[in-house]
Amino acid sequence: MSVLTITKNNFQEEVMQSDKPVLLDFWASWCGPCRMVSPIVDEIAEQTPSIKVGKINVDEQQELAARFNVMSIPTLMVIKQGKIVKKEVGARPKQQILAML
Repeated sequence: MSVLTITKNNFQEEVMQSDKPVLLDFWASWCGPCRMVSPIVDEIAEQTPSIKVGKINVDEQQELAARFNVMSIPTLMVIKQGKIVKKEVGARPKQQILAML
């Protein structure tokens, strides 16, 4: 499955009401570590059909970043049945991200 761009307009439907666990990547284009994590997140999206993967640009979606108290990026979050079950801040290798799931 491809990576979804999550905005405040589709957040409720794509994340909170998802029947699959959702991996969220909070990022920004100017963030070096975010650019390192991004292809890993893309790979996970392609290789793991049992989850949904979304990216939230914190510059464009400040409301969502504030809602989840995202102070540093990249922040990776796993949401299951509308609840945060894991949250990691900073760049992570693929195995650590998969371990969050």
